[in-house]
Amino acid sequence: MGGRQVLAARRLLAGALDGELPEHELATAARSVIAELGSPDRLPELVAELASGEGDPEGCARLSYRHVLGFDKLLLIDGGPRHMLRAHVWHPGAGAIGEEDIHNHRSSLASYVVRGRLAMELYEVGDDAGGIAAVRYEESLAERSADWVLKPAGAARLRLTHVGQYAAGSSYALPAHTLHRAWCDTDVPTVTLFLETGAERRRHTDVFTAAGPHPGAVAKVPLEVPDYLDALRELAERLRAL
Repeated sequence: MGGRQVLAARRLLAGALDGELPEHELATAARSVIAELGSPDRLPELVAELASGEGDPEGCARLSYRHVLGFDKLLLIDGGPRHMLRAHVWHPGAGAIGEEDIHNHRSSLASYVVRGRLAMELYEVGDDAGGIAAVRYEESLAERSADWVLKPAGAARLRLTHVGQYAAGSSYALPAHTLHRAWCDTDVPTVTLFLETGAERRRHTDVFTAAGPHPGAVAKVPLEVPDYLDALRELAERLRAL
């Protein structure tokens, strides 16, 4: 199920991530793998192969969409519960509904910046009166669809703990509970390779917003297969231009 590049990527992901590793070791392994797969020698060929229809275009298209945080989320390889490899294309000034949200994830992750630059802030929940006032939500998936469901969970205050920039060629890994916010930090699109890891997934994530209340549910609109393949072809052209 896939051409040479797809099969090689699957073998690399499975060999590095399918063991029973503690979260910190899993994050280290994921960061190493994502840097290897994101290299100029591998990623353009992998994306071009997928754009030709190799892999699982029907299954991957169903899980690819414009994310509420303001980027195009393209699933490249679905490794089931243990790992999912995605390409994220961040558009400057996208104006997405959740672009200011501070959030964590259902599992640990690693990301590699292929093109452009990301800015990132890390936060923790504070107990004092200082920091940023925010509304907290528990975000989960709807039972009969893939829509996001946002359940209000009270007020909170957040404390900024780190500010960073990640240019092309850099990577980072975050444990599942780490609160963060990331955005495109240039006036041209930024491309990142993103890897979710770990067989155990949290049932919900935490979302904090200081920009006003969210709707109770936000629909995911998956790509049709032709649109998914077109997006991959466009991404392959971006990568060849590096």
